[in-house]
Amino acid sequence: MKYIAHIRESDREIQTVEEHLIGVRELAESYGVKIGVKHIAGLAGMLHDMGKYTNEFREYIMQAVENPDAPPKRGSVDHSTAGGKLLYEGFHQGNPSRVWILSEVVGNAIISHHSYLHDFLNSELESPYLNRVRKSDDQLREFELSKQCFFANVISEAKFQQYVSTALDELEAYLSKPCKETDESKLMFLTKFIFSALIDADRTNTRLFEENKQPEPEQDYKALFAGYYEKLMAEIDSYQAHPEAQSAINTLRRDMSDQCDRFAEKPSGIYTLSIPTGGGKTLASLRYALKHAKEFGKKHIIYVVPFTTIIEQNAAEVRRILMDDGSILEHHSNVINDVNEVDDESQDGIMSTHQKLKLAKDNWDSPIIFTTMVQFLNVFYAKGSRNIRRLHNLTESVVIFDEVQKVPVSCVSLFNQALNFLKAYGQSSLLLCTATQPTLNYVERRLDMDAEAEIIQDLDGVIAAFKRVEIVDKATDETFDNDKLADFIAEKLDEMHSVLVILNTKAVVKKLYRQMADKDLGVPVYHLSTSMCAAHRNVILKQVREHLERHEKVICLSTQLIEAGVDVSFDCVIRSMAGLDSIAQAAGRCNRHGRQGIRQVYVIDHAEENLKYLQEIRAGKDFSARILVDLKRNRSEHGGHILSAQAMNKYFKQFYTYFDTSLNYFIKPLKKDMTELLAANRNNSSYNIAYTHENKKSLPLFIVNSYRTAAEHFQVIEDRTTSVLVPYDEESKEIIAQLNGSETIEDLSGLLRRAQQYMINLFYYECKQLEQNDGLDSLLDGKILALRETAYNKEYGLNLENDGQWDLSMY
Repeated sequence: MKYIAHIRESDREIQTVEEHLIGVRELAESYGVKIGVKHIAGLAGMLHDMGKYTNEFREYIMQAVENPDAPPKRGSVDHSTAGGKLLYEGFHQGNPSRVWILSEVVGNAIISHHSYLHDFLNSELESPYLNRVRKSDDQLREFELSKQCFFANVISEAKFQQYVSTALDELEAYLSKPCKETDESKLMFLTKFIFSALIDADRTNTRLFEENKQPEPEQDYKALFAGYYEKLMAEIDSYQAHPEAQSAINTLRRDMSDQCDRFAEKPSGIYTLSIPTGGGKTLASLRYALKHAKEFGKKHIIYVVPFTTIIEQNAAEVRRILMDDGSILEHHSNVINDVNEVDDESQDGIMSTHQKLKLAKDNWDSPIIFTTMVQFLNVFYAKGSRNIRRLHNLTESVVIFDEVQKVPVSCVSLFNQALNFLKAYGQSSLLLCTATQPTLNYVERRLDMDAEAEIIQDLDGVIAAFKRVEIVDKATDETFDNDKLADFIAEKLDEMHSVLVILNTKAVVKKLYRQMADKDLGVPVYHLSTSMCAAHRNVILKQVREHLERHEKVICLSTQLIEAGVDVSFDCVIRSMAGLDSIAQAAGRCNRHGRQGIRQVYVIDHAEENLKYLQEIRAGKDFSARILVDLKRNRSEHGGHILSAQAMNKYFKQFYTYFDTSLNYFIKPLKKDMTELLAANRNNSSYNIAYTHENKKSLPLFIVNSYRTAAEHFQVIEDRTTSVLVPYDEESKEIIAQLNGSETIEDLSGLLRRAQQYMINLFYYECKQLEQNDGLDSLLDGKILALRETAYNKEYGLNLENDGQWDLSMY
């Protein structure tokens, strides 16, 4: 009898259980090799669908295909518990040992592969993991049949025991490897890595079967990156023909680029690249990455940026130089809302819209990837299998963190732990890029930074050479409202051509924009905020740049999204008081190429900004204000100016000290740090201590951590947001229309990639208001939300009132 894993939608071809398990094992093994856990990952791969060796599942899937209009009851067959139960019953005996750890790490991945990792112990002092692997014979009626078929068709019992023995050797080597992290933290990352490898292997194998395709041969990354490096060097060498090539600034840019090239010959580690704004950081870091990748056999170069604003700008520049569009992936945001994703085991085996979305290629397997800090942190810590699927592809990589000072305070410890794992186990090289290096080594859970980590020599001299602006303090003795600020902008515009204003809240930016537009100064005024999708913001930035290049009068009003790496240069910048790093980044948008001598950046205190819920901005503003007051009293304080290395160092130490109790991601509803839920040992886990006290015995597990509870409470941006697709232009409207149709997995993969630049994130209250105003549409069974046309404005984006005009040009 053939036991069935999947039935292809197009021709009703059957994929047998053994074909699927062996195929997934081979893929999982290839992923596991990256960190030396080939057989641990393979064990998860070969056991994950062992429960499909049942007559019950065979009958279920046949009925579902033969009666699509009246399928069998959903959730009637549990097929993901069997593999975890086999490991638990076979190896979780006697006293706690390494084999306990193996069965728990692999077993959790197996029983969770249709949802998210289970808690070993949760806040109710129960073990969802144990509840699954201890299911009785009455609950898994054909468990013995599953075991018999597995050992008869996939691997013999003797070879299975040998395979487990090899996996145990890998576990021993993994745990004994020197790493700054604790054993509990090591096990947390191992469990997540195995889960990532299993999820991607399972979905890739299923997708290839459904599309009737063979796996693509692995790319020759060494040759690819060597070719890219040659193209980049040809571009850099061509700059020497520029009339200003020998200027002091351009000579210094070339020297810093050369330093990156030489540094790339060092072994992988965690390094810093502190090139000042306008110093050519993007191409210098790419030069390091390409040379290091070709020298040390890396498979990915991943740029992690703070805002989606600069993804397309940087990706477009890299595409232009490397002349390869297909190998560069931009991942702005998740188009599919899977935060509340429930266990989808009942939908396995047959194709549906949900399954197609799940199988869509979304695993970061491209050679060069541009993504955001939110997405990077989500890979390690957020709920949803779509996020964690990408984790294994962060290994064997060069990961460049652009504007690393933007790591949210609550995520600092989690960020540091993730980087320490990638350094120690992932054979990845991590490059922290910014003009304002945060003191990430000052916190309790420190980065395992390499000695002599800074690439650029004589930083003080470099900073002095790149001085193009002076900071003018208009914040310590006065405040501004929008009326006063509008007058000040008009005054500055009389003196020069272009003014950029950066404020801390979207509401005040939007209000000022309307006010300036009403003034009718005869000068174009532009608005930028995260209420606009990336494609919209890029159009606005293109128009602004055209005015700047033609030396035309122009005003741009923006939130902080413009200050982190956006390549624009204004005559004058006005920055609402914020953290010192934000002031420095804003200064980088003024007189960027130093062609106008020294220009002014005005720091103001805006009285209308409501920072009540923006704790980091509020605290940063206070610490910056103190430094400004010190400098007003004594010009020799803090190195003599507000953007000195001394001032920046003092600022970050004060900042992280103030937020000391928040650095470990404190979860208010639970009154627990996320780091405790993820990596506390048995003696420090408050849940385990309470369990032992209540039950008068220890939990019969080696691992006691709460992976799912932690993921359910994790959100990089406070107040959980929902991604929504917006009808900005013809292409976005076409995508919305196509997503409502019936698409293949390949088509969906392409649509989801195209849709990313048309997403915005809504807070909970915004979603509720739009629902009340009938401003949201639901696509693909509610997996994707889209704004109605009347809820998006061509000037400032999101329109919560949903009272805009229809675009009649479409009809």
